[in-house]
Amino acid sequence: QVQPVASGGGLVQAGGSLRLSCTASQEIFDGYAVGWFRQPPGKDREFVAAIQWFGRTFYADFAEGRFTITRDNKKRTVDLQMNSLKPEDTASYFCGSGPVNEITRNNANHWGQGTQVTVSS
Repeated sequence: QVQPVASGGGLVQAGGSLRLSCTASQEIFDGYAVGWFRQPPGKDREFVAAIQWFGRTFYADFAEGRFTITRDNKKRTVDLQMNSLKPEDTASYFCGSGPVNEITRNNANHWGQGTQVTVSS
């Protein structure tokens, strides 16, 4: 496995919740930060949240207080719990791993495919 795998997207109503999951192999997971990113239709990719190997977290302003990023280093997974979803959260969400400085600056060494999140009004 050379790419993380993102899953859990779907269609939800405004105010609802969704939990995304990212799974990665040892060589691209262990010791690295993992981040979630999103790309709304017709717009650029933007950073959502990141978590370092030992658990320190970082959030974009729009995610703070609504989204929670966690990781399970035994399972090699990183989840993004999204609550109080808004229509403007609609985007393709994808995860990536790499140095935390890259992740928090909207980049990654290893990218996964996107999972679609659609929030209806």
